[in-house]
Amino acid sequence: MGNADAYAVIGWGSLIWDLEVLTPHVSGPWQMGAGPQLSMEFTRVSPKRKMGLAVCLDAEHGALCPTHVIRSVRGDLADAVADLVARERAPLDGIGGVCLAKGTVQGRFADVVRAWCLSAGWKGAVWTNVTPNFAEARGEAFTIPRAMAYLSGLEGESRDEAVRYIDNAPAATDTPLRRALSAERWWQVEAARVRALDLAARRAGSG
Repeated sequence: MGNADAYAVIGWGSLIWDLEVLTPHVSGPWQMGAGPQLSMEFTRVSPKRKMGLAVCLDAEHGALCPTHVIRSVRGDLADAVADLVARERAPLDGIGGVCLAKGTVQGRFADVVRAWCLSAGWKGAVWTNVTPNFAEARGEAFTIPRAMAYLSGLEGESRDEAVRYIDNAPAATDTPLRRALSAERWWQVEAARVRALDLAARRAGSG
């Protein structure tokens, strides 16, 4: 099945392992690494993630990373955008959209996505367009040391969710912060601890 009449949903974070309410509105598997390369970093303090750091598109602090695509079943861009709004609990301007047929180009990085749609043969695409907010939330500019200090200061469920979210992100989401964390012993210990917690929970649920 070709993609010339279909919209791609572009993902790079939790969408990959948790489509959630988006599930009935997409078809087929994720095409890993098939999306455009976009600049991203974990620079968003996310209430949805219990105040952990979520990955978002960030031209200032991010690194270019491969993205992944899954086919939307929607025939209209507005419907595909609305599906992603619901999944992300985002405002309408928190979702980017491109439609080659209508000439619609909205959201940051839209020109990059449009060029990718043309080359990859998609009718258009939608993607999460929420902005970095570390400086706003923390009152200080984002740096790797400040982000690591913030993460290490989280406690309880907030710490577990922050570790889980970054650890579960696709390997291709290889940002400067993630690389720095991977070299830290405390982070390695925390990631192993949270994986063990999640494994125990899955076993208990299936028992």
